[in-house]
Amino acid sequence: MIICSKYLVPNNYLGLTIYPFVFLKNRTLKKDAKLINHETIHLNQQLELLILPFFLWYIIEFLLRLFLYKNWYLAYKNISFEREAYANETNLKYNHQRGFWQFLKYIRADDFPVK
Repeated sequence: MIICSKYLVPNNYLGLTIYPFVFLKNRTLKKDAKLINHETIHLNQQLELLILPFFLWYIIEFLLRLFLYKNWYLAYKNISFEREAYANETNLKYNHQRGFWQFLKYIRADDFPVK
């Protein structure tokens, strides 16, 4: 379910996913197939990790990456869940082809740190 609200999405972000909801900054973003695909990838990640463990993992990995990069944006962009979503957001068939726990392929920071 998609909910549009500029108040529920943090500044500098267009969307936020908390299963089963996708929150978007404004209504026009509903037409952005790439963004919707990105957020749908997060829905699948959350489901396969049973939601709460997803958020625990997300926060812990973010804190580790923040310590590593000393930069909020770089830490966020290099979380394995985000790396998977960004790498595949333009492939609109990805969610149907995606294997179980595919985010693990994106966990190593030294493979290709995102800038």
